[in-house]
Amino acid sequence: MYLKISPPALAGVEMTDKRGKRIATQYPGEIKLKGFHKSSPLRALWDILFNSSAGVHLMTRVKRVLTRRDFLRTGTCAAVGGLIALPLLGSTRVKAGEQSRVVLVRNKEVLDNGGTLRPEILEEMLDQAMCTLLEVPDALSGWRRLFKPDDVVGVKSNVWYHLPTPGELETAIQKRLVAVGVKGKNISVDDRGVLRNPVFQNATALINTRPMRTHHWSGLGTLLKNYIMFTPRPSKYHGNACESLGALWQLPHVVGRTRLNILVMLTPHFHGVGPHSFSARYVWPYSGLIISIDPVAADATGARIIQAKRNLFFGKESPISPPPHHIAVAGSRYGLGHSLPDRIELIKLGWKENLLI
Repeated sequence: MYLKISPPALAGVEMTDKRGKRIATQYPGEIKLKGFHKSSPLRALWDILFNSSAGVHLMTRVKRVLTRRDFLRTGTCAAVGGLIALPLLGSTRVKAGEQSRVVLVRNKEVLDNGGTLRPEILEEMLDQAMCTLLEVPDALSGWRRLFKPDDVVGVKSNVWYHLPTPGELETAIQKRLVAVGVKGKNISVDDRGVLRNPVFQNATALINTRPMRTHHWSGLGTLLKNYIMFTPRPSKYHGNACESLGALWQLPHVVGRTRLNILVMLTPHFHGVGPHSFSARYVWPYSGLIISIDPVAADATGARIIQAKRNLFFGKESPISPPPHHIAVAGSRYGLGHSLPDRIELIKLGWKENLLI
């Protein structure tokens, strides 16, 4: 069997036989390697290359045919070199000049004067961002590129009562999944119950969405942090300002499944003191969404906006505390994406006033 990586990025992986006849086209998170036990180091390498965020960045830019023999030869060398450990393998650097695309979309009218969310405008923002992110003429074409009718999709939300993921956004996501053929019974939105949820237990794809806010242990509540409920032991990841949150994305029931990240920046929370701290004084109508395939790049973009807002509000440099270095570590140690601005292609849509970035 041959693997032909089809440009442009995110176009998917095309499998062909020796005669070049297409067998199937599949997207990240759905490619299976036959003939190896699930605990095999070569299977782990396969999952990183083809079923992880780092793999998406690397392999969607390869413009040649990779044979199974190539894979075995490369994988064997990697194993001999001690590179098969997931954190190290995931940290493979993307070539200089390559960037992660992040779309920041804002609309002043998405919140009315009383702060109530307007669902129809929110959906317009989501569709506009999807078209730009994937360079497609209409939003459903983008959803079709990322999801197939036989997918089982878990939408990882956030239910923190002061600032939850808006129900209107959850509904909009579900509507678009159904519109591209995903069965309703194969879609579930959940947060704290993901480990017990049958859809998440059998998920072939995940969508990650949450509002950004300050956080007592990690500095910021981020997309990376949102996967903390995929472990029965969240406290295991609290050390050193939660720097190891990227490891959550390498758990067996998570790795390679995330297709889309949506960071909610409608009313971000930019300052807090102590666990579960919240004050309406430190929330403002930014009226935005940040969308990317790369969770690190999306979080890094949100963090820059939060930092700029803090500096503006307090009239001086006011660093986020503790520093949210789990974002950079997720890229450098776990290979989940890019955090440096020069590695991020930031596309800004809509309302430009007080953009802060």
